[in-house]
Amino acid sequence: MLKLCGFAASNYHNKVKLALLEKGVPFEDVLVWTGQTDRTASPLGKVPYLLTEQGAICESTVILEYLEDRFPEHPLIPADPFAAAKVRELVRFLELHLELVARNLYTEAFFGGKVSDSAKEKIGAQLDKNVAAFGKLAQFAPFVGGDSFTLADCAAAVHLPVVSSASKIIYGRDVLADLPVRDYLKHVGERATVQQVNADRKTNTEQMLRNLKNAASAKG
Repeated sequence: MLKLCGFAASNYHNKVKLALLEKGVPFEDVLVWTGQTDRTASPLGKVPYLLTEQGAICESTVILEYLEDRFPEHPLIPADPFAAAKVRELVRFLELHLELVARNLYTEAFFGGKVSDSAKEKIGAQLDKNVAAFGKLAQFAPFVGGDSFTLADCAAAVHLPVVSSASKIIYGRDVLADLPVRDYLKHVGERATVQQVNADRKTNTEQMLRNLKNAASAKG
């Protein structure tokens, strides 16, 4: 059986987990915190990574491509080459131009750290620009890439809520407010797979925050 290694507070872990659930592929969800990773499986110590009968695979997007190739019965990428490219385009855009930019805010938004005012200003301007560009690609009809649930939704369902939350905490406004993201998340949130991922994320996030609090108390 495949083993997905990581932790459910990670949206990249959840992206792969959601794909596995949507495809109906049996797997074991193995809890591995950052700092506890098997460096032979994930040389940079990142999560998630996937253990297969043939060996380990790291990098979430590569894992998704592997799952599509190995388990084609329930595809999450269209057969048409152009349509498939548009799905991959959305995934790349969500991760490089939205989540990765917003991630610079997470230290202050979620973990009690501090981001400089100048950095916040720069990040906010970049997010506004990138969100406007994303709005030209996304369809929300009703799924992010059109009428079918795809790998783009596996990414959007886990990344968009975090981008939204971080921006509201830091700027007092949701940088995604001009897009129909709220209705989209409500729609995909009706899927049993998304509900399972969200429930596990909530439980694991609470556990992670307790661990961080305990570690800080021990140092103090």
